[in-house]
Amino acid sequence: MAIEIKAPTFPESVADGTVATWHKQPGDAVKRDELLVDIETDKVVMEVLAEADGVMGDIAKAEGDTVLSGEVLGTLKAGETAAAPAAKPAAAAAEAEPAAAEEAGEEPLLSPAARKLAEENGLAASDIAGTGKGGRVTKEDVLNAIEAKKNAPAAPAAKPAAAAPAAAVALGEGDRVEKRVPMTRLRARIAERLVDAQSSMAMLTTFNEVNMKPVMDLRSKYKDLFEKKHNGVRLGFMSFFVKAATEALKRYPAVNASIDGNDIVYHGYQDIGVAVSSDRGLVVPILRNTEHMGLADIEGTIADYGRKARDGKLTMEEMTGGTFTISNGGVFGSLVSTPIVNPPQAAILGMHKIQERPMAVNGQVVILPMMYLALSYDHRLIDGKEAVSFLVAIKDLLEDPARLLLDV
Repeated sequence: MAIEIKAPTFPESVADGTVATWHKQPGDAVKRDELLVDIETDKVVMEVLAEADGVMGDIAKAEGDTVLSGEVLGTLKAGETAAAPAAKPAAAAAEAEPAAAEEAGEEPLLSPAARKLAEENGLAASDIAGTGKGGRVTKEDVLNAIEAKKNAPAAPAAKPAAAAPAAAVALGEGDRVEKRVPMTRLRARIAERLVDAQSSMAMLTTFNEVNMKPVMDLRSKYKDLFEKKHNGVRLGFMSFFVKAATEALKRYPAVNASIDGNDIVYHGYQDIGVAVSSDRGLVVPILRNTEHMGLADIEGTIADYGRKARDGKLTMEEMTGGTFTISNGGVFGSLVSTPIVNPPQAAILGMHKIQERPMAVNGQVVILPMMYLALSYDHRLIDGKEAVSFLVAIKDLLEDPARLLLDV
């Protein structure tokens, strides 16, 4: 019985997706709940699993094709088993093996997109190390092989006939190499949203600086005890910023609001997005109801989101919504920046590198670990006085962390 393999049902905010990777090829044996294909959207990568045991049938949508919600991607022959290779006489097995390898060829080991790219660049499948499931060659493997071939030192020509094709592909010293790759859907969506944000709102950024010594001292004093008590959850800086931002959002509700047409929507809860860098680009999973979360809850959830982002396992629900965002460019060494607001939110807080600087304290010059803070906000909704007061509130809470516990 043939079962149609269909694309997942996309949320209303996602119009379509792209076939990223087929993990099974026609004729491959398939087990129930085994991963068949990845569908990349502008938010997450969605997995399509097998509904039953069987054999992979035809593929209707190749890698790189655009698919709509619920569209047929291919077929699965349920209940069938993959055909076993015919037995060969023991005496002929040794001679038949090399011939079979050539006749069967490496073609079935290449995905459609990888095969096309390899042919365009004159590469044989035997020249490419496959990193996919079962040794399958992916498009990325072909790109790596092309790059390695370009950078490989020229080998001495043993035979004139064999040297001619190599000379056509090899690049001499000093050649200017370019590589063109298609933009991922996530990167394209990020670009679109950033441009829209800058053109559709009156965005302004205000700056301040915070003395991180009180938080650093508190962290140094209790981090080991904290980790032991909370089952290995580490105490970082982000949880302090999330708690300080949560308290400041309560005091200045306009920063936690959003614009919907001609209406201002004031949110009675704090859902804070934390920007996380992944191989696919910047993603912003959401911490829900941070007003009810402790430091350990925040740190544990952020660590979990980081692992999911690296593995491409973040779900649509985990990345949807949010009333405010925090972005930490300091982990990459950024000293100061102007973050871009993520619509329909009204503001975003930018953290930066902690750097020791000489500061005047009670008439004395003291070396302190300082961090610049940046708050970008939508001036249509938030006045300058409100934005500055919000940022100062975060600064005051971080420079005296006891105020977070005492709610003062």
